[in-house]
Amino acid sequence: MALLQANKDLIATGIKEFNVLLNQQVFSDPPISEEAMVTVLDDWVNFYINYYKEQMVGEQQEQDRALQELRQELNTLSAPFLAKYKAFLKSL
Repeated sequence: MALLQANKDLIATGIKEFNVLLNQQVFSDPPISEEAMVTVLDDWVNFYINYYKEQMVGEQQEQDRALQELRQELNTLSAPFLAKYKAFLKSL
């Protein structure tokens, strides 16, 4: 069962907006720990999921699948950001 186009569009928008959020981050001094950054990233992902949850269309199963796909995409985007943050911490 394919995702509804409206949900695909929401996922694409969420990915684009999340990318903008990640690209706007400036690592500051004093830095937070790697564990704290993981928590921040998890909070951001959950924020986006909760925001887009209200906008998903279709039956509950369809909405759940779309949200699962969005979560997976946002987590995938988070990985390189976290790697860049780890490198920043090591450079200090």
